[in-house]
Parts: sequence; C-alpha cells; structure tokens
Amino acid sequence: MYLSRVGDGPVNSFFTRIWFMLSHKSFLWLLLFVNIIGTVYGYDWYRWQLAITESKFWIFVPDSPTASLFFCFAIFGWLINRNFKLMEALALITLVKYGLWAVVMNLLTLVETGSIGWMGWMLVVSHFAMAIQAILYIPLYRFTMVHLVVAAIWTLHNDVIDYVFGQMPIYGDLMKYMDQIGYFTFWLSIVCIGLAYGVLKVMNEKTASD
Repeated sequence: MYLSRVGDGPVNSFFTRIWFMLSHKSFLWLLLFVNIIGTVYGYDWYRWQLAITESKFWIFVPDSPTASLFFCFAIFGWLINRNFKLMEALALITLVKYGLWAVVMNLLTLVETGSIGWMGWMLVVSHFAMAIQAILYIPLYRFTMVHLVVAAIWTLHNDVIDYVFGQMPIYGDLMKYMDQIGYFTFWLSIVCIGLAYGVLKVMNEKTASD
C-alpha cells in the first residue's frame, strides 16, 4: 500500500516520501490507534448530553466521534487491503464537516466569551486535524456514486435531527444563535458533499484514463 513514483524533481520526490510514510502500514496502525482513542474520548465527552437525550436520537448526537469511527473502519479496511467504500464516503464528508464545524463553534465561543481555555484550544486543534486527515487520505478512497448518495442522505438527515428536532451539540454560550448555526451547518454539509463528489469525479476520470 504505497504510492507509486510520481514524476521527477525535488518537489515530487518530497511529496512521494511524505505519502510513503502516510500510507505505510506501520503509520496506518498508529493512525488507527489515535482515532480509536479519540473516538472513545469523544463518545465519553457526549455522555452527559446523551443522558438527557431520548434514546431514539442517541445515534445522531455524538457527531464528531461517529465521524472518526467511520474513519477507523476505513483505515482498518486499508490495513487488510480492502476498501470499505461506504465508510470512506461517510468519513470524508463527516470528518471535514464536523472537524471544521467544531473549529468554527469554538472560535465563535472565543468571540462571545473572550476565552475558551486549554480544553477549547485542544478541541480546535484536534477537530482541525480530523478534517486534515480526511483530505490527506483521498488517494486511498474508492467509493462510488451509490456510497456518496447514501453518505449525503445520512449527513443531511443528521442536520434535520440536529436543527429541526433540537439534538444539536450543546454549546451553552451559542444556543441563542442556533438558527444561524443551523443555516451555516446545512451549507457546510453541501460543501462537504460537493467535495466528495469532486473526489469521486477525479477517481472516475483517473480510472477511465488507466
């Protein structure tokens, strides 16, 4: 599972070496371990909100840890030389979406309150890293239009549950802006679905040219 040699020159050589490291199975095992730890921590972080949530909504409440769980399945697939295509589509869309969403929410909290503390900054860094890892591993994705459509439906349905049924992640200082946040989140979903469609289009063009 390594990237083949791409072109010549120092720039291509540099990126080839970086990709060699990122796609090496030893690194993927480490990445899987880190994502498992982050997923478990994320579900634990949502435990208090789940305690006050109707059980029928539980699956839709912990957005970020569920996104990283999708990525855990995708990584495991790569490690055993398989592609869990639905997990890849879900991971790409939701990691980018909720990674960027959490960064924006914490920065809005900073503007609103003047401070987010070390925990807030940890969330900014870790969630931004979520989005970045989804982008970095685009070369390994093999999902199809069917998987993309299912992932898009899941993502938009989750927005309905969050902002129509009131199950959004609770940010105490931002709750008065929920209408605006819901509008922003919807369009963020559309952008992330569009990103996944662009990735799929490039994959199809590459397959057709091979």
